[in-house]
Amino acid sequence: MLPKIPIGEWVDLIVIWAQNNLTPLFDAIVVVINFIVSSLTLILLTPPAWVIIIAALALVWFLADRKTAIGTALGLLLIYDLRIWEPSMNTLAMVISATIVALIAGIPLGIWTARNNTVHKIVMPVLDFMQTMPPFVYLIPAVFFFDIGTVPGLVATVVFAMPPAIRLTGLGIRQVPVELVEAAEAFGSTESQKLYKVQLPVAMPTIMAGVNQCIMLSLSMVVIAAMIGAGGLGSEVLRGIQRLDIPVGFEGGLAIVIIAIILDRITQSFTNKGKA
Repeated sequence: MLPKIPIGEWVDLIVIWAQNNLTPLFDAIVVVINFIVSSLTLILLTPPAWVIIIAALALVWFLADRKTAIGTALGLLLIYDLRIWEPSMNTLAMVISATIVALIAGIPLGIWTARNNTVHKIVMPVLDFMQTMPPFVYLIPAVFFFDIGTVPGLVATVVFAMPPAIRLTGLGIRQVPVELVEAAEAFGSTESQKLYKVQLPVAMPTIMAGVNQCIMLSLSMVVIAAMIGAGGLGSEVLRGIQRLDIPVGFEGGLAIVIIAIILDRITQSFTNKGKA
């Protein structure tokens, strides 16, 4: 029998080294994530629910279309009627926070992979690994580095949701017709001008598809992160499972579905506008 390769032990040594040497970095991450989540939670929970519903109706009407706006308002009204407004807004704040961080890191990295073949060859296998790894596994190192609570849940969510943003951003830029890039070069465009005036606008529908997937994965992971104290609607579902309480579990799951549909329709409307 072949000797076992101690991969798990190697990972454990890496985690211990990181705990001993990267504490300032982890503290900075905690401060940033707490600030983003607390700010969004304050914005969503301080006003009365009807103010948020009307604001969401107006915002989605302006950004997307009338049907999506009306559906958003009806969905939020149902959530409020189910008496789970606060955990729903907590979940929404966490999803938005995780998506913002994932996109800030993911889109530039996706651009880099599109413009550098060596980076592309290195990053793609890493993304394959990240996307096929079971989501529960991400919770283990997150707890080791950040204890339990919202921060480790958000960190695990960012890592889990980032790959589609990287992959589809790079794919969209690589699919820009060569003729357009050559025409920009013929008119004397710099590399940054080619990127911002030609490649990114043409690739925007594909990039928005990556944003859509990033949001959906963030929502699914935020729910799972309730297992390590992230709170929100995931806690409602977890409580329903633990107590075999069908009403609590179903209503929490229904609220998650409503939020997922709202976010999906909004991002899809942007994608469709980009293709039009």
